[in-house]
Amino acid sequence: MFPDDIPAHRRIDLDAAEALRLLGSVSLGRVVFTLQALPTVRPVNHVLDGGDIVIRTYEGAALTSRDHQAEGPGVVVAYEADVIDPDTHLGWSVVVTGYAHVVTDGEELARIRALLEPWAAEPGADHAVRIHPDLVTGVLLTPTGDAPDDH
Repeated sequence: MFPDDIPAHRRIDLDAAEALRLLGSVSLGRVVFTLQALPTVRPVNHVLDGGDIVIRTYEGAALTSRDHQAEGPGVVVAYEADVIDPDTHLGWSVVVTGYAHVVTDGEELARIRALLEPWAAEPGADHAVRIHPDLVTGVLLTPTGDAPDDH
């Protein structure tokens, strides 16, 4: 039930292209991965690069260390970003699931460093992780009266 001053919402499922477009419109998200067999969440800033989500990190970070130990396609992660108005509860949320790889190519890493400055001043934040989206879901929360074509 909603308070009287907040209208009922309608949930609209987004296609992958629109969901990624929205994710690319913000710079903060949350990466979800496993640490010691338990789910762990870290807020990070990101950039979309060639359809992949790229984050900066430092040597010894949990995700970096875990990825170094992984063999095969990489480490499965989820990445979430959203913009939800705290007063109206309207906005959107996007969740991407895919494989994370530490960027090891020197030229690619230098290019990423120029694209993305870490928000937290971590010593040695010279590493980057690239997440390739395999599953992309997103929802748009609109007032009940809005038509799907209005967004």
